[in-house]
Amino acid sequence: MRENYKQKKLAAASRCLNRMVRSGSILQSMARSGMKSLLVLALMLVIGISCVGKRITKANVDEVAEGMSKKQVESILGPPTSTDNQDFLIMKKTTYVYRQGKDVVTIVFKDDKVQAKDSTLSE
Repeated sequence: MRENYKQKKLAAASRCLNRMVRSGSILQSMARSGMKSLLVLALMLVIGISCVGKRITKANVDEVAEGMSKKQVESILGPPTSTDNQDFLIMKKTTYVYRQGKDVVTIVFKDDKVQAKDSTLSE
């Protein structure tokens, strides 16, 4: 008797599932959630790409001042495209290079503080 009850429940669940699959509601639901995920991913990608390179502007480079730390510079310009580290006995010299198309911004640090900057950015 108990087995008969379980079989009836299982059969009812199976019929319900079959109806949903035939009507496409499960597939549509899965497709909608998949499309939402893809849309969110695409939106995040577009936002991420649009933000890349926007920090390298003449105004932002002008904000970088002598004596600033690497962390302060990176908060303004973002991470550099490339770096060059030179450790001498009496000082440490690091050069940050930012490339954006044909433009190049170079920031030179002496003992982790901005010593000089150079830019090919135009107004």
